[in-house]
Amino acid sequence: MAGSPGEVVPRGATSDDGLVQGFEEDTQSFTPWGYTAPIRTTITSSLRTFGLTVWETGRTTVQSLQYRIDSADLTPTAGLTTFAETASPVPDRRAFWFVVLDGDSFQRGFYVPEGEITERSDVTHKQDEIAGFEWTITAYPDTAGNTVYHFDRVPETEAYTGS
Repeated sequence: MAGSPGEVVPRGATSDDGLVQGFEEDTQSFTPWGYTAPIRTTITSSLRTFGLTVWETGRTTVQSLQYRIDSADLTPTAGLTTFAETASPVPDRRAFWFVVLDGDSFQRGFYVPEGEITERSDVTHKQDEIAGFEWTITAYPDTAGNTVYHFDRVPETEAYTGS
């Protein structure tokens, strides 16, 4: 899912809430005096996000994302991984791949070349609950100006016959 450039590393199990693909857009409408309907609407903000809860919190890949730490700094020593959280976090943009499967069949994929975890929820450590990291990942434009690349398995639509 996310790692160093060119590296694909798994982040493990995702909660049964699945993957949430978010759309947030703002617009500005222009309505002339005396009209009740706008003559033009302009998109002023367009944001794409992905939300999920990761359950495999013990993976170094997941801890690297949660705490904005390079995975190389999470190599266990004598079976123990240690790290410190900084008081002044810096941006941590990475590439993300999200693949949606139906059994063994590929259905849909999303590639976010410039993504960052922009929201993290509280984590509950409790005996009768599984701890999870709930994230919102914001997609930023790449050098081509694209935020998300889609790979979908959609059946070909038959030609329109004029029914």
